This record gives sequence, structure tokens and C-alpha cells, in this order.
Amino acid sequence: MRIALIHALKHSVAPIEAAFARLWPEADLMNLLDDSLSRDVARDGHLTPTMTERFRNLTRYALGTGAQGILFTCSAFGPCIEACQAEFPRVPILKPNEAMIEDVLRVSSETGSGKVGLLATFGPTLDSMPPEFAGIAPRLQLVARLIDGGMAALDAGDPDTHDCLATHTARELPEDCDVIALAQFSLARAEFAIAQATGKKVLTTPGSAVLKLRRALVD
Repeated sequence: MRIALIHALKHSVAPIEAAFARLWPEADLMNLLDDSLSRDVARDGHLTPTMTERFRNLTRYALGTGAQGILFTCSAFGPCIEACQAEFPRVPILKPNEAMIEDVLRVSSETGSGKVGLLATFGPTLDSMPPEFAGIAPRLQLVARLIDGGMAALDAGDPDTHDCLATHTARELPEDCDVIALAQFSLARAEFAIAQATGKKVLTTPGSAVLKLRRALVD
């Protein structure tokens, strides 16, 4: 079963492939990368109709190769992905965050916490993701934090600094944030370091997304 993974950041490829290897190794993966999308939205400061059409074109290409499901991995493009879902309603097309948000809601209900720490290294993600939370879990209170320098460290080939910055930012979240959500696939590499440093439940986008897509197509 072919699954298309569509990326706007090169750093998203390894974390999602690792999640598939762990949780759904039988899937036949294909990767489509257009990292100019992340540069363009950072430059423009907002999504544009042209970006939405680029997402539609990537979706059409993926389906043309025989993909039976699609997972987008960049969190800053929710409305663009929703346009693709609307065009192809019979195909499982997942936004990167929706499965994790559902898991955050479940865990928060179990712990009785209404406050969630949301960490990101890409600024536009913290603009696009809160509305996604509001649509699925409107009662949750988000405490959003940008990990300054985290993306630059990855771009410079320094993942250890990235993880240290992520851990430092996580420690600065309010004590009553019982759950920490890592808003980007590239942040998943810091999951265990953050959990160890804070003692809190940490949820990532790759693991939740793979399990939801597998349920939709196989289970």
C-alpha cells in the first residue's frame, strides 16, 4: 500500500520515516519535498492562493503515482491541506497535526488537565496550529512557545543544539501544563529528552499520524 509523504521542510523526512518503520513497516512510502514552500510562507507572512494550488498539484501528482493515502508533514499549511481534502474526499489525506490533537485531547481528559504546552521551531506554525486545536479541542488552553534558534540549529547540521534548545524551552512552560505537544515532525527527535527533563507526557505528530492513517486504511 503506497503512502505519499509530502514535505515543506527537509527535516521532516527522517522523523516520519522512523515512525513508519516502528509502527507500520509494511507501508510503501514515497516522499515529495518542496522546501521552497516553507521559505515562501516565511517570506510572505501568510498563505496565498498560489500556495494552495501548489498543494493541490502535489496531491494530484501523488495520487497519479498510485498513492492510496497522503500525509502532509508541515504544520504551517492547514488551510492548503484542507483544500486538498475537499477536492479528494474519498482519499485519506491527513494534516500533520490532527491525529496528535486528538491524542492530546484524550490524554488531557484522562489527566484532568486543560492546559497544554505547544512547542515549535517554525514561527508560522504557531499561527496556523491554534485554530486547528480550537476546531478539535476548543476547551484546551494552549501555552505556545517558539524554540528560538532550533530550526537554525537543524539547518546548520547541529541536532544536539536543537534538542538542548527544545528541552530548555520545555522546562520554561508553566508547571500546570501536564501535556506537551511538539508541533512539528522535525521536533519529534527531542521527544524523549523533553519527557525526561520535564517529567511530563510528550506527544509528537509522526507517531499519532501514522497510527491514524493505518487505522483508516488497514485496521
